[in-house]
Amino acid sequence: MRSRLPPDSNPLYGLRMTDSLPPVYARLTIDTDALAANWRRCGQQRPKAECAAVVKADGYGLGIDNVVPALSQAGCRTFFVAQIDEGIRVRKLAPDATIYVLSGLAPGHGDRFAANALRPALGSREELQEWSAFVAATGWQGGAALHVDTGMSRLGLRVDEARALVAEGELFKPSLLMSHLACADTPEHPLNARQFEAFTSVRSLYPDVPASLCNSYGTFLPAEIGYDLLRPGVALYGSNPLPGQPNPMQSVITLSAQVLQVRSVLPGEYVGYGATWTSRQPARIAMVAIGYADGYMRSGSSSDDFDSALAYVAGKYCLIAGRISMDMTAIDVTDLPAGTVKRGDWVELIGPHLPVDEVARRAGTIGYEILTSLGTRYDRHLAV
Repeated sequence: MRSRLPPDSNPLYGLRMTDSLPPVYARLTIDTDALAANWRRCGQQRPKAECAAVVKADGYGLGIDNVVPALSQAGCRTFFVAQIDEGIRVRKLAPDATIYVLSGLAPGHGDRFAANALRPALGSREELQEWSAFVAATGWQGGAALHVDTGMSRLGLRVDEARALVAEGELFKPSLLMSHLACADTPEHPLNARQFEAFTSVRSLYPDVPASLCNSYGTFLPAEIGYDLLRPGVALYGSNPLPGQPNPMQSVITLSAQVLQVRSVLPGEYVGYGATWTSRQPARIAMVAIGYADGYMRSGSSSDDFDSALAYVAGKYCLIAGRISMDMTAIDVTDLPAGTVKRGDWVELIGPHLPVDEVARRAGTIGYEILTSLGTRYDRHLAV
């Protein structure tokens, strides 16, 4: 993340060191300029298509209140959320935006969709019938998406159901036709082509309706899969939409934690729960104020037989020592010169030196889970 801070600022947090603050043990810095740049980068993949933004799960853990204004200012006019309450939050921040709710129409909640100008993604006969009845009774013309399942077997009408719907006479004209790719992160997977073919066949039944198929990974698939509306999500927040290739996205977050204590450990002594990590030499261990209660995953722990997560400390990569606990993590700083790390210093756990996908790989998971697991105890703020 590029520096835009005055010279008397802490480079990780963007606050002047003379500011009076309550104690902060872990901090999440969000670079909304990088977020906006990533949205524009996704849009450049399909210049003829509109680029929306998926901001579900509280903006992938970064906070809807942080990401929606930045994306709106960058030019985003369509947002996707998972639940009605998320949509209501987005509506307050983006009064003129188009907002789709991916989980569809909750039974009996048509009035909430209308009151907040939200559009459900309808994916079953029951939803279609209820929405049509609501529209007929109220005259609401706010629009809704038709969600078709082309091979993921999750939400959406089956392709044959969508065809039958047209043959029987449309219950409503959708404002968007959409489906979701199951294997877009594996470009060579044959299901991508099958889903594309199935979606194309359904789209022919709705020639005047905008169509949307591409998530973050799909946005970077071959051009013919583009359609009218892109739906990037995790790529906006810095995750790589091109597995195995250089990441075209900018780093958006920096997660850092404060050193509580630097302690000496003798050869043969253990560190952490379960005594899984044994010091093989005189060691210095920095205890930092972050753990799995903060979403820093326990699966990133190490042992005598397995090195896992890394931290970036004083310009060097250092290994996690032992099990990550609820509120604390041990970092082996033995190879740094004595006195380099001290109580009150800050270390990077996710950021420009430790991309979210690398942190996820070492924890045996994916960037989505790392981002959406970010805890509530962080001091969140925007880079300045």
